[in-house]
Amino acid sequence: MSKKMISVQQTGSTIGRKDYQALCLKGLGLGKMHKVVQVEDTPSVRGMINKVRHLVQVKD
Repeated sequence: MSKKMISVQQTGSTIGRKDYQALCLKGLGLGKMHKVVQVEDTPSVRGMINKVRHLVQVKD
């Protein structure tokens, strides 16, 4: 069974943001502007994306 993957790109900076937002980006494998990562589409990953939805762009 193949796992569904989604692409997440960081579009905003963590400068001046709350600590938990920077930690969510780090948990997603992001940290630099315009970096794109492939992550598994799970409820926990969707929750992290939801916390930083103003700093990332999701591409299915």
